[in-house]
Amino acid sequence: MIRMRVHAVLCRKNLRVMFQDEARFGRINDPRACWANKGVRPIAEKQIIREYTYAYGAFSPKDGQMDSLILPRMNAHCMGLFLREVGKRHPKEIILMVVDGAPCHSDKKGALLVPHNIELLHLPPYSPQLNPSENMWDDMREKCFINRSFDSMDHLEDHLSSSLLHYENSPQIIQSISAWNWIVRNLSF
Repeated sequence: MIRMRVHAVLCRKNLRVMFQDEARFGRINDPRACWANKGVRPIAEKQIIREYTYAYGAFSPKDGQMDSLILPRMNAHCMGLFLREVGKRHPKEIILMVVDGAPCHSDKKGALLVPHNIELLHLPPYSPQLNPSENMWDDMREKCFINRSFDSMDHLEDHLSSSLLHYENSPQIIQSISAWNWIVRNLSF
């Protein structure tokens, strides 16, 4: 059944394949080693405040396109808002959105509203190694959030927003992280 749906989607014109995931960002940080001049001891604050927000992202390995939103929770309602936004950003394309098995990615209670131009394809359970989106979040945390502490959630969200915009405006970074060999080979780019 899944193969038939994927084949039907792949046969359509104006197809965009995107890998989707969400990541939690908060005011708890984990200080890490960093470079400093000889004789200087770098200062990195440790912060343990349990406040979080979520970044939703969809990444296209073919052209490095990225769409993202910052939303307060990870649930079917927020996932639906994100999917509607992605659908609006690509109105003339059919999007095959590859998602993991998170509860907010299924429509068991009828809460997830998927736009007409998006088809969800679920990865097998417990297989994060198949989703390049996981590497996108790792890269963003390493490059933008290491040894950072934030005075408030507003400051965190401002920094997250500017980080997401940097990645959205850098398709070469998105491609370098998400265009895995098996993806490029099997989707015949």
